[in-house]
Amino acid sequence: MAIEWYLVLSALLFSIGFAGVLVRRNPVVVLLCLELMLSGGALAMLSFSRLHGDGDGQVFVLMVLVVAASEVVVGLGLVVAMFRRRIPLDVDEMKELRG
Repeated sequence: MAIEWYLVLSALLFSIGFAGVLVRRNPVVVLLCLELMLSGGALAMLSFSRLHGDGDGQVFVLMVLVVAASEVVVGLGLVVAMFRRRIPLDVDEMKELRG
């Protein structure tokens, strides 16, 4: 397959995630859309790594996926803490978490 198909799929994943972050107000859905954006960027890095024939892009993608997994853990911890304190689960109404 040509690299263009991978890049089109990567751009599609990134744009769906970006639209979801802008439109949705539920923090869990926003986290999922951020994951889509990171997956789109990782797919683009993997495709360029395959094009050039080196493994540097694959190592960088592994680091991006580790950061994405830790972001999900922290984000879901915040959502559970908000749910326990009866804070509304709306991104616009998250005033209780300000320092």
